[in-house]
Amino acid sequence: MDVSTIGLFILGLLLLIAGAEILVRGASRLATAFGVSRLVIGLTVVSFGTSAPEFAINVRSALSGNAELALGNVVGSNIFNVLFILGLSALITPLVVATQLVRLDVPLMIAVSFLMLLLGLDGVIGWMDGILLTGGLVLYTWWSIRQSRKESAREERLEKPEGAGIPGNAGLVIGGLALLVLGSRWLVDGAVEFASALGVSELIIGLTIIAAGTSLPEIATSVMASVRGERDIAVGNVVGSNIFNILAVLGVTGIVAPEGIPVPQPALAFDVPVMIAVAIACLPVFFHENKIDRWEGGVFFAYYIAYTAYLVMDAVGHDFLPYFSTVMLEFVIPLTVLTVIVVLLRFLKKREMVNR
Repeated sequence: MDVSTIGLFILGLLLLIAGAEILVRGASRLATAFGVSRLVIGLTVVSFGTSAPEFAINVRSALSGNAELALGNVVGSNIFNVLFILGLSALITPLVVATQLVRLDVPLMIAVSFLMLLLGLDGVIGWMDGILLTGGLVLYTWWSIRQSRKESAREERLEKPEGAGIPGNAGLVIGGLALLVLGSRWLVDGAVEFASALGVSELIIGLTIIAAGTSLPEIATSVMASVRGERDIAVGNVVGSNIFNILAVLGVTGIVAPEGIPVPQPALAFDVPVMIAVAIACLPVFFHENKIDRWEGGVFFAYYIAYTAYLVMDAVGHDFLPYFSTVMLEFVIPLTVLTVIVVLLRFLKKREMVNR
């Protein structure tokens, strides 16, 4: 691994971020021109755009014979999106959660996470699995557009986009995609070199470096949205990105990968269940007065630090790993489950009192 490899890796990451920013800006303005609600923009246009780096990375990885990196990228990104991005955004300001997210989109995120687990039980996500996942994306997008028409009748119409018109914004979308393709190529090549030089598996690289790197657009979008008070976009971006990652990113990668996406047993035993647990944890947290408080954001953020620490210690075979695992399994996780149950029971009790 030489200096040029590191340079290309960093440059590829920068191109991914720039490409995603240009893509989201152009796509958001185009969507706004048609009066789509802020929540639906967050769930579809913004989340799909900020997930474009994961999409570009996975397709490139599959075509270059590094499909295992694709699985780690999707699973790691979904965990990162909820624990790190939502956690950080809620620490900045409590996030209000739309009722639609609680009733429909978060349960859908949980369902597709379980679907991913089921499809991977045979050790590979093949082209038929990919078609099933991609078909689910088409249905989800159609439903979101249909729902936005209902929302537009009840909510204030969005402002018309400023700046360039439709041709100019379409050019931004095309330019952003071009930067994503080039940046993904350099980033994947650099990541594979890192994996070989450090003796770390491609799965771990995908779960950490690539997942965090390709999620930077989601970080910028959700944090900036929370600062500006666009909280529907902040939360919708994360939930929509997670749905898109599984249905589109993993689906298309499964179709184009010559031998499918291998699903290692360690991922089935640990990382995928963590992704599902994180998705399930969103539901009772979102139920709590339809918002994410700062302390809940702090819990999410701390859990991501703990998860990353576990991956690093496991990769290097650190002596502290058994003690760390014991603390997580016997204290932290049971305490979290108890907290989730208490929050859910309080919500159900409050709802019952309202209905009386």
